[in-house]
Amino acid sequence: MAKVAFIGLGVMGYPMAGHLKVKGGHELTVYNRTIAKAEKWAAQFGGRAAPTPAEAAAGADFVFCCVGNDDDLRAVTTGKGGAFEAMAKGAVFIDNTTASAEVARELDAAATAGGFDFIDAPVSGGQAGAENGVLTVMCGGDAGVFERAKPIIDAYARMVGLMGPAGSGQLTKMVNQICIAGLVQGLAEGIHFGKKAGLDIEKVVDVISKGAAGSWQMENRHKTMNAGKYDFGFAVDWMRKDLDILLAEARRNGAKLPVTALVDQFYAEVQALGGKRWDTSSLLARLEK
Repeated sequence: MAKVAFIGLGVMGYPMAGHLKVKGGHELTVYNRTIAKAEKWAAQFGGRAAPTPAEAAAGADFVFCCVGNDDDLRAVTTGKGGAFEAMAKGAVFIDNTTASAEVARELDAAATAGGFDFIDAPVSGGQAGAENGVLTVMCGGDAGVFERAKPIIDAYARMVGLMGPAGSGQLTKMVNQICIAGLVQGLAEGIHFGKKAGLDIEKVVDVISKGAAGSWQMENRHKTMNAGKYDFGFAVDWMRKDLDILLAEARRNGAKLPVTALVDQFYAEVQALGGKRWDTSSLLARLEK
C-alpha cells in the first residue's frame, strides 16, 4: 500500500481515484477545486479531502492529476498552493491530463529541480473506461520511474505503456486523437450514406463490422448515432481542445494533417449547432441538419 494523492475529480478523475483506493488498496488524499466534490468522494471511498493541491501532495509517494488543460495543470502544480510546493523527495507526480508535450517537458524539468519525478500519462477510453478501470495509459518519462509507477497505475488501466522521455505520452495521445477524428467522420458518413440509400443500418453494421471496416467506434457508437443520441462519452468541447493542441504541435514539427484539420472544423460546426457537450460521434448530426 502506498500513500497516494489525486488532484482533479472530474468525470475521469473521480472513478480513477476510486480504483486506486478500492482496487489498489492505497491510502488516498484527494483535492478538487470544488471542495464539496472532494468531500463527497472521501465519504464514498473512505479517503481524505484536502483544501489545496499542496496539502494533498504532502507526504505522498505518488501524486496523480487529471485536470482540464495546460493552464489548469500549471495552477495545481507550480501555482500558489500547488502540489510541487509539497512533493517529497523521490516521490512521483503522474499527470493523466491530456495536455501539450511542451507543458509536460516544463513540469518534468521543474520536478527534477525539486528532487522528485514526473510522468506524463494521458489516458484513452473515456468516462466508461475510467469507471470500469480499463483505460489505456500512454506514458512519458524515465524507464526506472515508470517501473515504480506502473503497478500503481494498473489499478485503473487495462494497458500501460512507456512511449519515451517526458512529453512522449502526450505525443502518443495526439496520435490517438488523430486516428479517432478521421475514423468517427468516416463512420458518420457511412451511416449517413446508408440511410440515404434506404439501407437498414443495423444489418449493414452487423455485416461490415466483422470485416476491415470494423472498429471500437462502430461497435459501441453506431446504435446511438443511428438513433440521433449523442450523450455517451467524450464531449465535443474536449475533443476540440485536444485537436487544438495536436494541430499546434503539427505546425511545430511539420506534420501534415489535412483530414484532422478538416474534422476539427466539422466539430466547430457541431458546436454551433448547440452540441458542445454532445459526444464526438455527433459528427453525424452535422450531416443530417
